[in-house]
Amino acid sequence: MISRMRPLILLSNDDSVKASGLNALIEMLSPFGDLFVVAPDVPRSGASHALTVTTPITVDKIRESESLTVYACSGTPTDCVKVAMSCLLPRQPDLMVSGINHGSNSSVSVIYSGTMGAAIEAAMLGMPAMGFSLCDHSLNADFSASVKYGKIIVQEALTNGIPKGIALNVNIPALPAGKIKGIKVCRQNKGSWNEDFIMKPNPVTGEKLYWLTGYYHNEESGAEGTDETALSEGYISIVPTHFDLTAYGVIEEMKRFEEL
Repeated sequence: MISRMRPLILLSNDDSVKASGLNALIEMLSPFGDLFVVAPDVPRSGASHALTVTTPITVDKIRESESLTVYACSGTPTDCVKVAMSCLLPRQPDLMVSGINHGSNSSVSVIYSGTMGAAIEAAMLGMPAMGFSLCDHSLNADFSASVKYGKIIVQEALTNGIPKGIALNVNIPALPAGKIKGIKVCRQNKGSWNEDFIMKPNPVTGEKLYWLTGYYHNEESGAEGTDETALSEGYISIVPTHFDLTAYGVIEEMKRFEEL
């Protein structure tokens, strides 16, 4: 049963309700309050801020205890947050946390990230929010350092808050806890993904199948104050993100269109 005396924390991710990173997140957050999980029933990596609009979604309660409730949702990470807020939660959460993602969401990857899509949706709905990602894609990734430092970050957020409309993008280097140098608040590194598709025919039907591949190109390697530099130096990076995509720096220049 959800208590009104303890903080209520909403959890989600994009790696599915069965992901080991979500189990690590539950371990990390359990000392802080009652946990309410709504996560995709299957992996939804790269879902960004996608919504399911042409078909209905389903939610199934798969676990419930005194301080933990878990739902599996057929939709995207953003769907999970929306349906939790609209239909499932007993009250407004005190915090929303997404992750722990298997793999980095630093730099431009934040645009594609379903992990951060859920966190940013929560921020849009008025909740303090953050997304955690471990820079390790391995199925056997060690989340112990993420749990240790995540508790410190969550405690600070619950004690002193997060500015309204802001979601923290937290990335943790794939290092043992003892080798992490600390935490740095950064800006998003400038970079891009150089991508290609590998075509392989379906061995049964002959249909052409295209598999996405590529690599990250760092456009400002070693630049001071960026998340990529912090991670490369052994620090946890925190980038405050928000959903206002306005390019304020070019508004005056673009006003020339008003004269057409």
